Amino acid sequence: MLRSVMLTAARSGAMRGLVEANPLTRTVVDRFVAGADSREAIGMTARLAEEGLRVTLDHLGEDTTDVMRADDTVRAYQGLLSELHHAGLADRAEVSVKLSAVGQQLSPDGEKIALDNARRICESAAAVGTTVTLDMEDHTTTDMTLRTLSDLRVDFPWVGAVLQAYLHRTEQDCRDLATAGSRVRLCKGAYSEPASVAFQDKQEVDRSYVRCMRALMAGEGHPMIATHDPRMIAIATELAQRHGRGADSYEFQMLYGIRPAEQRRIAAAGHNLRVYVPYGEEWYGYFMRRLAERPANIGFFLRSLLTR
Repeated sequence: MLRSVMLTAARSGAMRGLVEANPLTRTVVDRFVAGADSREAIGMTARLAEEGLRVTLDHLGEDTTDVMRADDTVRAYQGLLSELHHAGLADRAEVSVKLSAVGQQLSPDGEKIALDNARRICESAAAVGTTVTLDMEDHTTTDMTLRTLSDLRVDFPWVGAVLQAYLHRTEQDCRDLATAGSRVRLCKGAYSEPASVAFQDKQEVDRSYVRCMRALMAGEGHPMIATHDPRMIAIATELAQRHGRGADSYEFQMLYGIRPAEQRRIAAAGHNLRVYVPYGEEWYGYFMRRLAERPANIGFFLRSLLTR
């Protein structure tokens, strides 16, 4: 129930104002967000690369309802990609993009606007020799996002997809996308979804996650196993071995600020480990979803709010 409350708060303007106004919030935010601008994000990318880790960078922002703001987001990604190139990091880092941040919700042509804007980002990524992954958001956008993915892959076959194991549909989506060259990030899911479309019980979500991993590992694509759960990591490793996968044919992914020692351990064991590194001023929605994932995170945050 507490998780549901936190996810509801992630979309509350009143709660956002309260959280952002508290000066102590920033100390907690810094645990999950790499900085306010691209300079800090590039610096963190360099440090993680020195530790043998790969990176995917997320310029924070979502639910954009203004054309100019969507265009600003595109330019921010283009600038970030240029900075990665000049820092010699394009071979270690890619970018993750939420389509709602580049216009998907703009009426009446949001899907086309988001596609055109995502294409601009993909062109910039191709120019510097790296890739783009389309983040998945709540279930109402899943079909639109997968249509955009399909359109982009005509010219950029390396564009990555994200699938969320808590949705009933995802096991079939995994089978459909487990094709040659297809990069698929599998996560459990971080939005509040109704029982009509998503598993509600943690054990059911875990079982779905395993079924989805099996489909991806048995396919011809490049699974990106996004989890902090040691049991899921162990199962993924066993599945990769069972299907004769080499180290470069799949990867693990974890969030910035969560289990950093485990991230280094996995990389040291010979696996590819990519860290999801968010940055920017629009951190509120992302931050609240991270709090909702673990009770310990919520307790840490609430103590900071109560201590003035």
